[in-house]
Amino acid sequence: MGMSVADDARRDYLDCMTAKASTKKSGKVSTATPSFKLSAVIPAPRKKVYAGWLDAKTHGAFTGSKATIQGKVGGRFTAWDGYISGKTIELKPSRLIVQSWRTTEFPADAPDSRLELRFEDAATGTRVTLIHSALPPAQAASYKSGWRDFYFTPMRAWFSKTKPVVD
Repeated sequence: MGMSVADDARRDYLDCMTAKASTKKSGKVSTATPSFKLSAVIPAPRKKVYAGWLDAKTHGAFTGSKATIQGKVGGRFTAWDGYISGKTIELKPSRLIVQSWRTTEFPADAPDSRLELRFEDAATGTRVTLIHSALPPAQAASYKSGWRDFYFTPMRAWFSKTKPVVD
């Protein structure tokens, strides 16, 4: 593990302050695709946090809202009573989840965004790093605060109340 609690807190702060826009250039026209990166330490082992994200019952428990999840590559998912939906693109057990992701607020002609979740050991649990890209431009800031308020904060609370998995 090797990182101190202070290192975890400092990294959380820096990650929360990081916002970037990747650009795609097409001839002389450049269109920005908003993206951002957030990170938080969840007080539970990596295996438990990863498994919880892919399990409908656990996902629903830590968010407080209904989820349906087919926890496999190609599997579909919904969260927040259908407000969020998508498909799992890549899985590396206890390390990585990549999903196509959209909400009911996406413009009808907008492609799905890309959600990447990385899971790493941290001094006080698991560091979850979320990279959300290819978002509709007017919505990125809202989703960034939503991840903090409706995922990372309740996940910390829920996982701090559950018993750790013994590996």
